[in-house]
Amino acid sequence: MKTFIGTTTEEWRTLKYVLCFVVLMFITSHALSQSATFVDATHESGIRFQHAEGSRSSLLPEDMGSGAGFADIDNDGDLDLYIVNIPGPFKINHSNKPTTSANVLYRNNGDGTFTDITDTAKVGDTGYGMGCVFADYNGDGNVDLYVTNYGENVLYQNKGDGTFTDVTKTAKVGCPLWSTGAAFADYDGDNDLDLYVCNYVNYDLEQFQQQKEESLQSGKLVPNALNPTVFEPQDNVFYRNNGDGTFTDITAETGVAAPGGRSMQAIFSDFDNDNDMDLYVANDTSENHVFRNDGDRTFTDVSAESWAADFRGSMGLAAGDYDADGDVDLFISHWIDQEYVLYRNLLTENKTAEHLATKRIRFVDESYSAMLAEVTLKEIGWGVSLFDYDNDGDLDIFVVNGSTFQKLDQPEMLIPQHNQLFRNEGDGTFSDISKSSGIANLPARVSRGAAFGDYDNDGDVDIFIANNYDRPTLLRNNATDMKNSNNWLHVRLIGKNLNQNAIGAKILLKTADSTQIREIYAGESYMSANSFIAEFGLGKATQIHTLQVTWTNGKTQTLQDISVNQLIQIIQKP
Repeated sequence: MKTFIGTTTEEWRTLKYVLCFVVLMFITSHALSQSATFVDATHESGIRFQHAEGSRSSLLPEDMGSGAGFADIDNDGDLDLYIVNIPGPFKINHSNKPTTSANVLYRNNGDGTFTDITDTAKVGDTGYGMGCVFADYNGDGNVDLYVTNYGENVLYQNKGDGTFTDVTKTAKVGCPLWSTGAAFADYDGDNDLDLYVCNYVNYDLEQFQQQKEESLQSGKLVPNALNPTVFEPQDNVFYRNNGDGTFTDITAETGVAAPGGRSMQAIFSDFDNDNDMDLYVANDTSENHVFRNDGDRTFTDVSAESWAADFRGSMGLAAGDYDADGDVDLFISHWIDQEYVLYRNLLTENKTAEHLATKRIRFVDESYSAMLAEVTLKEIGWGVSLFDYDNDGDLDIFVVNGSTFQKLDQPEMLIPQHNQLFRNEGDGTFSDISKSSGIANLPARVSRGAAFGDYDNDGDVDIFIANNYDRPTLLRNNATDMKNSNNWLHVRLIGKNLNQNAIGAKILLKTADSTQIREIYAGESYMSANSFIAEFGLGKATQIHTLQVTWTNGKTQTLQDISVNQLIQIIQKP
């Protein structure tokens, strides 16, 4: 029997199925396009970086890095990108063989693409690279660059003409140890930026060769050369800025060496809200350290009493007020079988006389109540951030993962893992939205460092991920492209004297129905550096009632009735 236009019943039934499938796929695609998603924009951006050359040889330094950083190095209003590299197998670093694997600097062209300017900028360090951090240490208005290595670190001074000069020896910040993460802050209130450098272990291969070949890690036999507990930890180093282009090692007198730490990353933050910068140090296979700044150029080790010094394998470190209660919380990524931790700061709910007298810093682990523990238990995490991916007004969590275990059939390869995005539900809990956001649809990688910033200036935060022995990933955030997208405000602070980046300054933003805070950091995530711009998601708010900046000297500036969906610049008053 024929139906209209000469089609049989069976053919019409098949056609209906096909039409239904097409409609369903359209609806699904449309629905996904209307949710905030991340898209791999690496190729279209012109980034052609390759981490390392050759094949790994199962030695620990090969697996640790590397990091990356976003900063506007040429003051043209967009974020440029620096990527740290390693030469390849560890033995290459100890020979005279040439290598093409150098660190790379990409200039942002302002149209979504980047251009490699490493050679002209003169920042192509060929050391065994680990991490990087940007900061204008000499206060000339141009962001400088500090690179950490297995071996001597490098300080590049930005000349303001598109080139950098290696001033490591003059500045006296070489640090010949195995350095990892680093952070800048004005710890003593003299308006210049001091430098804290994390160090890992004494990788003594002669000692290693005298020991048995394998040891247990998380119940699995691994080569001793990949087990950090086999090697002695190295103390960290703290350099005070002398204000004349040089630094002085003040580690001993400040007591912040974090002995026994095997440190990965540090962050300066005002945890007790007394307007000086405290210090948190994330350590691998050892207790973390919490140092309270006493405001007199000294620190007190409050690690035990802070409740935030668990013995785990800590890697990535992020700070932010995830519960919007006015104090700074912490998120830390860990090794396998050590769930990632969300530390809630108890400052605003601890107003006892004892607390006020002692300036107590105390956190509580909310990993399980926040629904973050079980979904991270089998991951190995590195770069992290507390940031508002969808501009709804609260801080979400992104973490990059990548195993440290080798494939059994390919020991030259590490096991890749998928990265994760957790949406803040506004009630103290988080939801894993890795699939719906597009994160889980990307190929699994062995990811390490991650940098966060709005590289395309469209009002949402993008992510750059450094992948070990692989090409990197640039994730473009589509939040502001979506229909009925949320509003936003980005704030760039310009400090005075030698702290032009206003590192350590705090910003308080109020709308009709919400209050948010941000601090400006230099050094965070995992051996990486985020943009100095403070990014606020505003939800459906159409006006900022109050924006108050508290500068590092304690003085405040207040702006009122600010329009949304713009980047504003605030210059510190004399």
